[in-house]
Amino acid sequence: MADLKYPEDLKYAESDEWIRIDGDEAVVGISDFAQDALNDIVYIELKEVGEVIEVGEPFGEVESVKAASELVLPVSGEIIEINSDLEDDPEVINADPYGAGWMVKIKITDDSNLAKLMDVEAYKAFNEDR
Repeated sequence: MADLKYPEDLKYAESDEWIRIDGDEAVVGISDFAQDALNDIVYIELKEVGEVIEVGEPFGEVESVKAASELVLPVSGEIIEINSDLEDDPEVINADPYGAGWMVKIKITDDSNLAKLMDVEAYKAFNEDR
């Protein structure tokens, strides 16, 4: 397995999405572990700006040469921005999952699930058991 990155300022979901919180807004993407498992990402489809998505509901789908996976929101929120650059260049997710490979920005409508998300140490341990 590659030398994976785990930024410490993020929270992680068991479904391998990460979230970077800034007040009542957040940026969401998939972890380095997830992009590594998927391998070469060839397509991404994201929901539209303005859609309100509940925790655990899909905000899009990512496809790779190996598999297709739903992307689920780790907290409830309204999509306020999507990374439209990914439509033409989805492999950016493989190269920079925590930077240019971010997927959606949301306005958090219910942060009660934040306490259930993992910090970096818990997420590393979770991945070691898989």
